[in-house]
Amino acid sequence: MHRFGFASIVIICACVFTVGVAMTTPAADRTITNVLPAGGWAEDWVIEDKIKLHTRETLFDHINGEAELYFPYGFEVLATATYHHKNNPSLAIVADVYMMGSLLDAFGIYSNYRKAGAATIMIGVEGFVSSSQLMFYQDRYFVRLQATGTISLEQNTFLACGQAISQNLPHNTGRPPELEILKIPGVMPKSERYIARSLLGYSFFRRGIIADALSGDERMQVLVIPESSPEAARRAFDHYHSFLKASGQDVHPTESADRISLTAIDPLYGGILVEQTGHYLIGIIRMKDPPGAKRILDEIRKRLQGG
Repeated sequence: MHRFGFASIVIICACVFTVGVAMTTPAADRTITNVLPAGGWAEDWVIEDKIKLHTRETLFDHINGEAELYFPYGFEVLATATYHHKNNPSLAIVADVYMMGSLLDAFGIYSNYRKAGAATIMIGVEGFVSSSQLMFYQDRYFVRLQATGTISLEQNTFLACGQAISQNLPHNTGRPPELEILKIPGVMPKSERYIARSLLGYSFFRRGIIADALSGDERMQVLVIPESSPEAARRAFDHYHSFLKASGQDVHPTESADRISLTAIDPLYGGILVEQTGHYLIGIIRMKDPPGAKRILDEIRKRLQGG
């Protein structure tokens, strides 16, 4: 059976970093400073000033307005560098490498930025590139490259920088095993997102994966919500049941020896089918085709049970 889990947070003692690092901090892993190349990944592109490090306390200084997004995903430290073109110093790439809590967390941050139709690249586990940015994740790291001084940059320049960084990261290019649960007919590839806090905006769904799915011409979304035990999963199920009833919805529960399920109309997400099986809740939202939704849910259950 697939199980969710976060990698242990690395505890790092205070240390003095090598020349070229702009600041020191006890929470920063010195190895991340070696991930960003000093230069040489493309002709005429050179590093500007020093590599900078940001921790939870200073991340707002670098990405004010976005920092809170990273914290639920176990953010530990960010290494950032700016590269500029020698013949056009106003043309630059800001390269950010975020160390997250786990491979799943790195995917979770990446999936928040991934857009449908973006050009896929073969860097890291998965990545995409546009005229102004490149992003990918690899092992527990999320990498974000952003052009400045221009609205468009040659794709080959982004790719050269991204590949140079990737070569310095751990060579784990496997997907989070949790995503294999949704590797079934009907679920749309590369639509998965991992939400580390309050899936669907409901506090009783602490975290989980959501993905788009198709049954015939009907589009819906699937949910996989892990809990620490069957009892905890049942409590989350009961919380949702109570919420739906308090919202004035007709709720239709069904219970068997190994699982309990319900169908209802969620006030925000339309038709839903949710069941508790073991220490998971699995479900369908925005459901218009109940038989098709049930077929997809049956496939997810089989995956969880190793079938």
